Amino acid sequence: MALPPSSLHCRSHHHHNRQFIKLNQFRSEFGRNQLTHKRNKGLIGRASTLEESPSFDPLASTQGPDPELVAALKLKLLSAVSGLNRGLAASEEDLKRAESAAKELEGVGGVVDLTKDLDKLQGRWKLLYSSAFSSRTLGGSRPGPPIGRLLPITLRQVFQRIDILSKDFDNIVDLQFGTPWPLPPVEATATLAHKFELIGTSKIKITFEKTTVKATGNLSQLPPLEVPRLPDALRPPSNTGSGEFEVTYLDADTRITRGDRAELRVFVIS
Repeated sequence: MALPPSSLHCRSHHHHNRQFIKLNQFRSEFGRNQLTHKRNKGLIGRASTLEESPSFDPLASTQGPDPELVAALKLKLLSAVSGLNRGLAASEEDLKRAESAAKELEGVGGVVDLTKDLDKLQGRWKLLYSSAFSSRTLGGSRPGPPIGRLLPITLRQVFQRIDILSKDFDNIVDLQFGTPWPLPPVEATATLAHKFELIGTSKIKITFEKTTVKATGNLSQLPPLEVPRLPDALRPPSNTGSGEFEVTYLDADTRITRGDRAELRVFVIS
């Protein structure tokens, strides 16, 4: 028996609907698979790029400065201050060159934290350069006896001896005093004893206690002369016997400090 045209039309309509639904399902599933594939491929590609990239270092943020760069900048600073007789022979150009080299090393070294690295201060440090000595006085930017002008004094070596346990902070200065001919020059070592304390994380305050002068060379058999600290009541207001400076760079063998009067000093361990 032949089916009515309406029934044939209905069956044909349902058949086309089923095919349309299946086609949409296939497209949807295919699209999801393609999207997942692209996402996975993108993640793998990015990870591969990071691993293969020479600049990628997951530990870079936890590591210190590049040792080769630090060594190069230290050499640059030492070259800038060498031959300046600890700053006594420094010209304005020399001062600028030393300042620039010091700032570069300070920038690479980062912030100094003496609450963690106080042990690095321990030892005997040799002064290589002081910007204040360019004023040609032993006191630098502070009042002090002139060198080679009114008094025949030759500044030789300068050291700082620091003991982090006893808090002793001694400035040790080797001097040579001129004498009338034919007498030989008189050599002596002056030790300016201080106590130190930390202020914050990178500043140090030193308080003067006494000065000891010991003759060396031909007069080394003489006993040391101790000059005690003046009582506070007799001390001039401009001479409080204390000072502050900031440690701006510090490692196992090099130290840079900035004084309370903008004085730049460079030390090496001796």
